[in-house]
Amino acid sequence: MSVREKESDVERRPPPERGPRRRRITDEHGRHVRGWELALRYLLLLAVLALTVGPFLWQLSTSLKGPTEDIFSSPPKFLPGDPTLHNYKRVADTIPVWDYAFNSLKVAGANVVTNCVGSALAGYALARLRYRGRRVATLVFILAMLVPVEGIIIAQFTTMRELGLNNTLIGVVLPGCIGAMNVLLMRNAFLNLPYEIEEAAFVDGANTWQRFLRIALPAVKGTLAVVAIFAFMGAWDDFLWPLIVLSDPSKFTLTIGLNYLHGTFANDERLVAAGTVIAVAPLIALFACLQRYFFRGVGEGAVKG
Repeated sequence: MSVREKESDVERRPPPERGPRRRRITDEHGRHVRGWELALRYLLLLAVLALTVGPFLWQLSTSLKGPTEDIFSSPPKFLPGDPTLHNYKRVADTIPVWDYAFNSLKVAGANVVTNCVGSALAGYALARLRYRGRRVATLVFILAMLVPVEGIIIAQFTTMRELGLNNTLIGVVLPGCIGAMNVLLMRNAFLNLPYEIEEAAFVDGANTWQRFLRIALPAVKGTLAVVAIFAFMGAWDDFLWPLIVLSDPSKFTLTIGLNYLHGTFANDERLVAAGTVIAVAPLIALFACLQRYFFRGVGEGAVKG
């Protein structure tokens, strides 16, 4: 067989059949991820999920168990055999939990409003306005984050007493009405906005307030949602400062009232679990409503090195 016949024979042969291509697993950057690496990532995520969500789910399960169920059985029984809401009614009968929750809601709502308004104004001033001492002001906010609350709580209490705001909800709100971290989040969110947009508005005759309200602020709604969530959580979960500044039981916040429940009925784990779920439920509802803006806002206001 000549060389030409061999070449033509090779051309006539059908190409060898290949098996199905294995699907490559890649990360967000398009890099190949091995199977054991992917399995390890999921194992770590499941471990973190168990450590963070597991205690809350156990408290929820305990709060739904009746008085005849053994909550200390071995192995532990996660799902209640006969779910009941009687424990939540017992919490309301034992302490004025809804009055305490309303006080916490007033404090948290005021804290959200003051932080969103104050942080937006301060962040815009630090990011966009040109004035002497702007870098020093930014440095002051950064240093304020390094001061522990326990180191200034006595000075805060003395200030509230001199102002006559002890034993008032205003005294609870005032020290945390504008957080340094929230100001820096808003500052970085405004810095990430293209300056050309505001320059075009300036050419059209818009003043500073108009540029802030109509252009800059609507563009950072995600970061505002982050600030709102952080402010609400900080005010709702705060225990030490309301305990120090409040003495009238009718003005107690929910965290102080639930601590009284735990101290008085520490042996009744079902009652304590029901109170814990009542305290955590508003935070879950708030995050569920704002999660779409939250994850977008984390990127908008991320602090860059």
